[in-house]
Amino acid sequence: MTDHGWWIYLVIIVAGWLATDIWRWLGVLVGNRLDEESEALHLVRAVATALVMAVTSKLVFFPTGTLADSPLWLRLGALGVGFAAFLLTGQRVIVCVVVSISLLIAGLAFL
Repeated sequence: MTDHGWWIYLVIIVAGWLATDIWRWLGVLVGNRLDEESEALHLVRAVATALVMAVTSKLVFFPTGTLADSPLWLRLGALGVGFAAFLLTGQRVIVCVVVSISLLIAGLAFL
């Protein structure tokens, strides 16, 4: 970092904070007023779930990087077993993620 250029990093940090934190606080303020059973909130949950599943599908069927070197059967198997673990543990997302990633790592280590 040079003596004259430090302010650029400060501007990036402040701009990044402002761009995201304002929306978080607005979400908290507006979210507190929403009824959890409202149609609007059901729509938001459905869209969020669809986006997560779209990204997951892209990673499984059109992977990049190291994941692209793994066979499709390994990716599908990890996804299936992770989903089964998700359902068996009372729909805990962290269990699904840990099981799926562990299977992928183990599968890649033995290939």
